[in-house]
Amino acid sequence: MDWAGIWESIKTFFTDNVWNIVGFFAALIIGIILVKLLLNMTKRIMSKTKVEKIAQSFIYVVIKFVLYLALILILLSIIGVSMTGVVTAISALLLAIGMALQNNIANVANGIVIVSSHMFKKGDYIVVDGVEGSIEQINFLFTTIITSDNKKITIPNSTIVNSAVVNSGANKTRRIDFTFGVAYESDVELVKKIVIDVMMSDGRVMLDPPPFCRLKTLNSSSLDFFANCWVDKEDYWDVYYYIIENVYNEFKRNNISIPYNQIEVRERTDEVKLPIKEEPLQQRVEKVRKDDMHFDLENTDFVEYFKHKKEEKPKKQPKKSKKNKKQKDLILVAMPNKTETAEEIKSDKKD
Repeated sequence: MDWAGIWESIKTFFTDNVWNIVGFFAALIIGIILVKLLLNMTKRIMSKTKVEKIAQSFIYVVIKFVLYLALILILLSIIGVSMTGVVTAISALLLAIGMALQNNIANVANGIVIVSSHMFKKGDYIVVDGVEGSIEQINFLFTTIITSDNKKITIPNSTIVNSAVVNSGANKTRRIDFTFGVAYESDVELVKKIVIDVMMSDGRVMLDPPPFCRLKTLNSSSLDFFANCWVDKEDYWDVYYYIIENVYNEFKRNNISIPYNQIEVRERTDEVKLPIKEEPLQQRVEKVRKDDMHFDLENTDFVEYFKHKKEEKPKKQPKKSKKNKKQKDLILVAMPNKTETAEEIKSDKKD
């Protein structure tokens, strides 16, 4: 290997491009410093605004990407790289990335929609796509929800934007709604008193606004009552189950029945006799044919009979055996009245 030639080529390259190399490193250092300063300035400006944190993070990432991309293009132009080819390559690369990450890009866009439209914020209690809980975090791609049993559920932002969202807000209190059905012979005032007393018996139920209970609907088989009360968000399910159980116990103690579906089953004692046709099917068909050829074709028995007749294949005629042929030949020879000669009989045998 010609090490001397390689060394000369390196020396020639640096000698010819010394100012380009110096300019490249100077631009790199100055560019990095300027990018850092601009990013810090952007952070300070956004921190003084009322823009949500997720929107601030997204804006910061976009500005950072644009600044570093501009720095790379400047450095490539300093060392003499053609910008047309670079721009074309970057455009193709961005297009490929966009096609591969289109779902993530949609989630990012929907995350910005969620934040900018103030659909909900951290701490709000929401119900979306069959999941309910408090908002723990909203990021670019997903929204994290903590359920009442302390499970962490992550939902894509696209799913949230494309679904109906019930937002109970970030209030510390929630309303518990109940529906009770009792029999028609029940005392309406007694039912209302029992339900309200049970709700008031739990110290976690708020007195302002007071518990509520009213007759709501005259159903087909029951009187339906609607009741509600307000509790702290953390006590929602404990109070809900307490009230349900104790209302049932009080109804039972006061002989208030709750209607339910009933099925009555009866056993038949009489014998069911089906009509029996004594004549066979074929005889009945032949009888109708003789009496009247215009009979009802919708009669199932006739239709099945004729269908069966069509499917039957004609019987094949038995083949004449060689034995029978020999017997015939012998008979012909023995009969004097026959005009056939022995020679003709022999020819028939050959055939």
